[in-house]
Amino acid sequence: MNTTDTRQFDLHPVDQRRLATLCGPFDEHLKQIERRLNVKVGRRGHHFRVEGETEHVAAATEVIRHLYRETEASDDIKPDTVHLFIRETGYERLPDDLPFDGSQTVIKTPKLQARPRGANQQKYVHSIRTHDINFGIGPAGTGKTWLAVACAVEALKDEQVKRILLVRPAVEAGEKLGFLPGDLAQKVDPYLRPLYDALYEMLGFDQVTRLIEKSVIEIAPLAFMRGRTLNNSFIILDESQNTTREQMKMFLTRIGFGSTAVITGDTTQVDLPRGQNSGLIHAAGVLSKVSGIGFTRFESKDVVRHPLVQRIVEAYDAFDDGSSTSR
Repeated sequence: MNTTDTRQFDLHPVDQRRLATLCGPFDEHLKQIERRLNVKVGRRGHHFRVEGETEHVAAATEVIRHLYRETEASDDIKPDTVHLFIRETGYERLPDDLPFDGSQTVIKTPKLQARPRGANQQKYVHSIRTHDINFGIGPAGTGKTWLAVACAVEALKDEQVKRILLVRPAVEAGEKLGFLPGDLAQKVDPYLRPLYDALYEMLGFDQVTRLIEKSVIEIAPLAFMRGRTLNNSFIILDESQNTTREQMKMFLTRIGFGSTAVITGDTTQVDLPRGQNSGLIHAAGVLSKVSGIGFTRFESKDVVRHPLVQRIVEAYDAFDDGSSTSR
């Protein structure tokens, strides 16, 4: 039986610079310890209080002391250093230890409060808040992208992340990007319009423009992600059914410390050239049982657009089922 414990301790010598380095920007290092060791960490000056299961409290206390010793020789503690100390304790917790309890939730953004509709959308938002990598798979109109953007804006507002990245593959309904003017970013820009619209609705046009200019919000084609490591970011890969297997693996391995990734897509609307397999469909099979990754599957009953959209989705599903049966 697990027992709970509270441990209080002071760090010496008292040095405000070292304490700030230990905690990280916006206390991100302490938050990482809380998430990964399932504890609560409170601090007032050099006095710390750690609450949780006894073994986890002991592990978190040791990690904090280790990190403080590191600050003696370094003015900058990286998230990967915190991660390594946590992993060495042997008590690291994965996010799916937090089951969905069915409670209603509200996503708070500067311009509006988003209320997920129905049990599936509620589970989706819970999964995004408790998992580092999430898949939202289902037909158009189920709120996959809109809710992901709302969660990203909320995380940025609450200083849980430093930036938002909105990403889409440069494949769309068989269109040839070469006929569009501009460089690759400009060519793909029209296909990112749904993401812009969601941001404008939640932050306002002027604020979105300012954040894009400061690179706090980055909107880019998937090709621009290669070679990057994305720390302290909220990343949304939209229309991911149009990624190849190689592109999906590349994207998923970009995820760094303190980041959340949401991958959305509709496996019935793959626009890849004939013979290429969808990275989303492949990933759903490969990763479905990997601990720490959340999957939410939407159906036609989850459509929140015009009632006819739900009927259209159901009609296509029925036709496709009939076609596959008759073969």
